Amino acid sequence: MSGTADALGQAPDQPVHAVLALGANLGDPAATLSQAVQDLADTPGITLTGTSPRAVTAAVGGPAGQPDYLNQVLTVSTTLSPRALLAACQAVEQAHHRTRDVRWGPRTLDVDVIAYGQLRSEHPELTLPHPRARERAFVLAPWSWLDPEAMLEGARVAELADQAADAGTVRREESR
Repeated sequence: MSGTADALGQAPDQPVHAVLALGANLGDPAATLSQAVQDLADTPGITLTGTSPRAVTAAVGGPAGQPDYLNQVLTVSTTLSPRALLAACQAVEQAHHRTRDVRWGPRTLDVDVIAYGQLRSEHPELTLPHPRARERAFVLAPWSWLDPEAMLEGARVAELADQAADAGTVRREESR
């Protein structure tokens, strides 16, 4: 465990490819996602390399009656350690008034680190790849729209998206 904890704090020698998932269902989710993408792109040590089309999805888990979510996946190149990348994501959440009152409850913004290069971590602070990403079409579908060849733990992301229990609830946001 201490080896994993050490790896989480270790800045890479070379930039690392990472995948981030964003979601929002309170306030103005479209404006929040646009600003959050800009906030992340403006963070030293993070270079935005791709943004997916947005997905509109029903809430998965949590209290009933939540508004639909707007979800998006970003790919970045980062020189930040995994822990520092997580801290940057959490700082962006805080800037958008994220509260953690109810697990899987409605939120102004959620930013998850889905993958950080090939790093595997079972540390409670940051599990990588994200422990539920393989089963969440609201993450997998936008990721596959961004990168149809993307892989997660040896499986094609697009295939995982099609097999996810929530696959039928994910649709592309209509252009404005």
